[in-house]
Amino acid sequence: MTERLSIAIAQIAPVVGDVAGNVARIRRARAEAAALGADLVVYCELCVSGYPPEDLVRKPAYQRACRAAVEALAADTGDGGPAMIVGAPWKTDEADKPYNAAFLLDGGLIAATRCKCRLPNYGVFDEPRHFEPAVGFPQPTEFRGAKLGLMICEDMWIEGAGEALAAAGADFFIVPHGSPFRKTALAERTAAARARCRATGRPLVFVNQLAGQDEVVFEGAAFVMDAHGEVVFRAPQFEEGVFLTEWRREASRWICADGPKARWIGGEEMVYRAVVLGARDYIEKNRFPGVVIGLSGGVDSALTAAIAVDALGPERVRCVMMPSRFTSKESLQDAEECAAMLGVSYETIPIEPAVAAFEQMLAPVFRNLPRDATEENIQSRIRGVLLMALSNKSGWMVLTTGNKSEMSVGYATLYGDMNGGYNPLKDIYKTEVYALARWRNARAPAGLKGPAGLVIPERILTKAPSAELRAGQTDQDSLPPYDALDPILERLVEKEMAVRDIVAEGYDEATVRRIEHMLYVAEYKRRQAPPGPKVTAVNFGRDRRYPITNGWRDRDAPLV
Repeated sequence: MTERLSIAIAQIAPVVGDVAGNVARIRRARAEAAALGADLVVYCELCVSGYPPEDLVRKPAYQRACRAAVEALAADTGDGGPAMIVGAPWKTDEADKPYNAAFLLDGGLIAATRCKCRLPNYGVFDEPRHFEPAVGFPQPTEFRGAKLGLMICEDMWIEGAGEALAAAGADFFIVPHGSPFRKTALAERTAAARARCRATGRPLVFVNQLAGQDEVVFEGAAFVMDAHGEVVFRAPQFEEGVFLTEWRREASRWICADGPKARWIGGEEMVYRAVVLGARDYIEKNRFPGVVIGLSGGVDSALTAAIAVDALGPERVRCVMMPSRFTSKESLQDAEECAAMLGVSYETIPIEPAVAAFEQMLAPVFRNLPRDATEENIQSRIRGVLLMALSNKSGWMVLTTGNKSEMSVGYATLYGDMNGGYNPLKDIYKTEVYALARWRNARAPAGLKGPAGLVIPERILTKAPSAELRAGQTDQDSLPPYDALDPILERLVEKEMAVRDIVAEGYDEATVRRIEHMLYVAEYKRRQAPPGPKVTAVNFGRDRRYPITNGWRDRDAPLV
């Protein structure tokens, strides 16, 4: 019976659908783990297929490719090197859908197969649609004299699987995960792991993937927790790597004696790195050579440009100022200065000739009608056409710049400023946009591709926000101040609070009801918006699926 084990955590970035590429990534990590002297390498949930595979997992050809990949990886372990725990969809003849499975590969064979019991069906998850649940809880997996309690993701979060494994003799838990980023994720994950460790008196290894995948980001942050529920070793967030942990048996119990000692980050730095990772992976994995951004002289487009530069480098970011008669001299100066600070390509394309042409074309049908938002939206749509023309001609993707506050209440123009392929700020409220911009101005994050020092002019952070679609316009002509709007939106969207309960916290009833109405009637716009990375507890898209045609308003429970 072995008394020591070296277990490597492989924090890698699989790509959904790229089975051959994922096998290559798994093999590279195994080679690195072998050089470190590992006995076993643990990978994240569904590392062979990428996670989440969504309906792709239903394709028989995809299922066959994943099976062949697992078998090939199993054969690799016949070389005397480290064993592996990998995950893949696994279709059997008796099941209608594949299982979400994890495999111990050792000695050239698939030594053990364990399938996920609990399939999450909340938030961004829709696993009952795609997978078959395992019947009953898993049994411990024998590995060189140790009994591994192998649980897949959700099986760790709820009482049952861990306790059954411990009762069956598991020495410690290994938990491959696909746990998406959100501001509260670290606390939530460690709380769930702590419950299992304290209930069973067993330590635990948590292994998460590191990737941006459409609307979700996985930040890694693997950890080892001791039997008392304390995190004793940490892998870094937002960094790939292979991290060795050393385990030994003491008085019939296994403890982790050594492992990675990364410092976890929080606050604005954590959120900023998440949106940079999400943008980078979306652009890179979809093979765009660069991005085009409409740089207005406002904070949203400036922060979007900074994120793009930090993700890709300045040489792959093209910024365009598209002034109208309503664009202020300050905005022209601020946009140019911001582009210079970031070191990006910058050009100006005035939209007045197009505005005049549209006004002339529409004059006969608009005769005797007053100017209103129609003319404002035409300006925005002209800008959208210009950006898309540049995108089509160059192959570079347009990044959209609207924030969550604006998208919540529909303060955006379809086929105008909503044009684009990806929106880094989609799940970030306006007040947090300012906080992230100030944070980035004060720091140069290590490992990112942007310049040190100021990247956003101070005046952009202090002037009143405006779409500049009419003379003297500010956002607060149409919206409450953002420091009042954002807390109400957070209560309506993330917390699903009743109007009466929000008002009881001191908010004006008429304002709350107005914002609730704007939130509901803007659903049709959000359905047509580009994807962006999940940051909050509830994002627009996979998390929140409201009907477009919706007669509900929270007025059936009168205030008392």
